[in-house]
Amino acid sequence: MPSETSDVLVVGGGPAGLRAAELISGAGLRTVLADQMRSVGRKFLVAGRGGLNLTHSEPIEDFVGRYGEPTERWQKLLADFSPTDLRAWANDLGIETFIGTSQRVFPVSKQAAPLLRRWIERLREQGVSFRPQHRLTAFRHSNEGDWEIDFETPEGHLFQRARSVILALGGASWPQTGSDGAWIQPVTQAGISITPLAPANCGYEIAWPPEFLAQAEGQPLKNIAVSAGGESISGELLITKYGLEGGSLYQLGRTLRAEARPEIVIDLKPAFSVEQLAAKIRHAKGDQLLLQAVQAWRLSSAAEALLKLRLPFASAISLATLTKAFVLPLIGPRPIAEAISTAGGVAWEGLDENLMLRRCPGIFCAGEMIDWDAPTGGYLLQGCFATGTRAARGALQFLKK
Repeated sequence: MPSETSDVLVVGGGPAGLRAAELISGAGLRTVLADQMRSVGRKFLVAGRGGLNLTHSEPIEDFVGRYGEPTERWQKLLADFSPTDLRAWANDLGIETFIGTSQRVFPVSKQAAPLLRRWIERLREQGVSFRPQHRLTAFRHSNEGDWEIDFETPEGHLFQRARSVILALGGASWPQTGSDGAWIQPVTQAGISITPLAPANCGYEIAWPPEFLAQAEGQPLKNIAVSAGGESISGELLITKYGLEGGSLYQLGRTLRAEARPEIVIDLKPAFSVEQLAAKIRHAKGDQLLLQAVQAWRLSSAAEALLKLRLPFASAISLATLTKAFVLPLIGPRPIAEAISTAGGVAWEGLDENLMLRRCPGIFCAGEMIDWDAPTGGYLLQGCFATGTRAARGALQFLKK
């Protein structure tokens, strides 16, 4: 026997699932939200440790391009719930936001917990029933035409019955928050096509020599430009004992994943040309080249250590050329569990325009479990809110038929 029957069962308590439950319950339907953790919003809270970057304030025509092709899909999804809508939604919860110097949008408090707390209060007021420690194991159509969803719980095996289901099960990064990709098996068993999950917004490994790490580990490369596959990103990188981290690298993730032998090209002094740099050390020779360059070009200790990897230098021009285009082969990405987010998931081809699974009428998908990825900067959360909104509206439309 099912533990209960609802109009809509939302599985997954991240931002996409919470947003879907908010809209469904706000429409007056019986809504149950199940999550495998003891409480919802675990990854949302972890993301908030850095200030909870909710969204970005750049023009929407630039915003949609952050999700890759086709941009038409994201134009429609963001029209459902835009960055402006997200700020208004937060304000309605009593959470004021502001635009930072990077054009990123944050709560004034820079904290995730107050927003999540008020959000959950709203859901409870709207009648949402929370079911913690419910891990999805299977789903099937019942003889009555509803959906039956199997769960493993501390009390043993249970199943929930619902007229419609919204799956918002996340990716596979930060598994300690419940985002472990375990949903792939039951979803695949239902005949749903899955693009393999891969780390996104993650560091890359490099076999640094010990002498390099002795000088540069833990230090940033600031005010640089990083290129891959014809795309260039301005920003900075952080040197780690295993390789590199940083927003510039994260934004190139889609390009790097497509390369069999990924590499980046670093411009350590993007404000100057090769000729301008060479002119500053034109009288230096031999061992004095790098010494003078460090002073004349105001190179950081990390940049100096990087250039030392290519000693000796034949001339001022050769050193300046290297400084403007330092080619760095990458071994590969860090493990998926360490990634900020994941690429891959339920293939778009298996979803209709309302994010309903074509093979499973009445079941919708939202959030990071769908095959999309975006860089950090507010685009990830915005994508979760937008897809959660679309899936919820799709479920409401489905139940009216």
